[in-house]
Order: sequence, then C-alpha cells, then structure tokens
Amino acid sequence: MWILSVVVVLVAANLLNNWLAPGAYVLTCGIATAVLLLIARRDGLTPADLGLDAVALRRGLRWAAVLVGAVLVVFLLGLAVPAGRETFRDARAAGLSVQQLLWRVLVRVPLGTVLLEETAFRGVLWAMIRRRRGTRWATAVSSLLFGLWHLLPSRGLNRSNTAVQSALGSGSASVAPTVAAAIAATVAAGVVLCEVRRRTGSLLAPAALHWAVNGFGYAFAWTVSRWCRQG
Repeated sequence: MWILSVVVVLVAANLLNNWLAPGAYVLTCGIATAVLLLIARRDGLTPADLGLDAVALRRGLRWAAVLVGAVLVVFLLGLAVPAGRETFRDARAAGLSVQQLLWRVLVRVPLGTVLLEETAFRGVLWAMIRRRRGTRWATAVSSLLFGLWHLLPSRGLNRSNTAVQSALGSGSASVAPTVAAAIAATVAAGVVLCEVRRRTGSLLAPAALHWAVNGFGYAFAWTVSRWCRQG
C-alpha cells in the first residue's frame, strides 16, 4: 500500500513537471518530497533507514567532496577532446542567460531535481523495498522506476543534444529509440546511485553525485555553446 502511494505521488509529480505545470517545477518537487517523507514515516521508516541520520549525513559530506571532485575532473577531461566536447553541445543550455544558468545549477537542479529524485528513488522507495525484499530488489525496482521517470523529459533529447542527434538522428522516427536509450541509461545511472547509497549509508552522497553530473552538465554545455559561437 505505501509503495503504491509513493508511485502515485511520483506519477502526479511527473505529469505536473513535464506536462501540466512545468513552470512550478521546484514547488512541485518540494511538495512531492514532503509528501514522500510523510509516507515514509507512516510506513515506519527512520532517518537512519533513509540515510538521513546525523552519522549518515557526516559520512555523506565526506563522500560528497570526493564525488563532486571526481565528476569535475572527468568533465574537464571531456573538454580536452573533440568527441567529449560534442556531448556537451545541448540546446537546452545554449540559450540560457547567466542568470538562468545560475538558477538551473544552484536552485532548480539541487532543490528540484536532486531533492525529489534522490529522496524518492534512493531514499524512500529504496528503503521500503529493501526492508521487504532485500537490497538487490530495492536497487533493481527503484532503478527501473527511475528510468521510467525519465520517459517524458527524454522525448525531445534527439533534437536538443548534438551527440544524440549524430547517433540516432533528429527526426520523428528517432524519438522512440532515443527515449528507450535514455531510459536504459537512467536505469544504469540509478543502479550506480543506489550502490553509492548502499556503500556510504548516506543519501547525501548520491545526491551530491547527482547534482554534480546535472549541475556541471549545464555549466559545461553552456560554456561549450559560447566557445562554438566565438569559433
């Protein structure tokens, strides 16, 4: 019952964010996060179960610095080669002003995307399923749902990202394979984030990794778009 309740909240949030009220993205994510935490409490989960107790948060802070630094190094190396730069060429970041970029990196991503997705998929769902079926089931189910969560936002990926266009095309026929590839990629990412959650015992560690990939992704894509214009 409680797991189904979590799924219902996530479906509603996904529809609001991607279809019904995209302008209220951060607000929707914040409200959905609060509702999920209330459901978790009613299901008997503790802060320790969610990776949010004091010990877990201290451990997560130490891991966060390492993970964020690692992502930054990988992205900088990516800029050093032409193929790597192509992956950063994304229309969703190219048209942003400096203020819009800062909003995405410092507000929308951490207080919207990361807050809700990590609370939902590596926090509440993972803990609920782990208590009932064990760690492997928790990782498998939460990662699969994490992939499906990206079905709607991945529909335009073949038109916005240059690397995806090169690999799959930009026409209507490439939408389905693009969405399938995006779901598969986010399922794999979900497994990695769940493993970070398991190994560190903290929800803060996968949240930091998630923010680094998304936040630096926007920043690097924006920077590459400026280089291309100057070139």
